[in-house]
Parts: sequence; C-alpha cells; structure tokens
Amino acid sequence: MIEKVAWIRLENGRVLAARSRGKDAYYLPGGKPEPGESAHEALIREIREELGVDLLPETIAPAFTVRAPAHGAPAGTEVRMTCFTADHSGTPAPRGEIAEVAWLSPADRARTSRATRAALDRIWPHGEE
Repeated sequence: MIEKVAWIRLENGRVLAARSRGKDAYYLPGGKPEPGESAHEALIREIREELGVDLLPETIAPAFTVRAPAHGAPAGTEVRMTCFTADHSGTPAPRGEIAEVAWLSPADRARTSRATRAALDRIWPHGEE
C-alpha cells in the first residue's frame, strides 16, 4: 500500500491538478509522507516543492480518503490517498518534478491517475460540476 496525501483546490468549478515530468497522467498535488512526518507536514512540504505555494496550516481540513490501483506501478499495488482542503498564499506553478499544472473539469477525468479519478468521483459524484 502506497500512502499519499493530496490537496484539493477548487476554483471556478475546476480542480487543480499536476503532471510530473515523463508521466502521462494528471494527479492531485501532494505526495508521500517522509518517515516521522505527519500528514499535514507532508502536505505543506509537497505543495511547496511541487507548486511553490504555501498552505495556511490553520485552514487544512480533511476531505476524504480514496483507494485505487497505483498508476504506473506493478499489478496489485494500491494507493491510499488522504485528501485535504486548505487555503494558500501564492500562485500555483510547476516546480521540481512537475512539468505542468492544469485546472481540470469532469470532462478531463480520463486524463488522470486512477486515485485521482476516485477523488474526482467524490468531488463530482454525478460527473458534472
């Protein structure tokens, strides 16, 4: 089981997503906690590294957790992604391993990892905004 944390940022009916260099799918920004790191600490660190924005710690709130097959991993590998909402300062832009960011709508679901699709199904349960 791969444990991940992810940030859900909705604006104008779209959700913020990122695509890593050399990857073909978009995913919710975030990543894996390091040993001894809390979920909130990991989320703040990952978002700063990937998007160059600072999450406001007092606004971080749990949204939901999804499980799905891990994208690009061997068969049988699952990811458990704990999703959070939070306010931020700064403008999201690709940093580090991130090739691009995009604001996705329900119509973009097929362009995402399976864990992100599972999250989008929770955000837009009927496939629409």
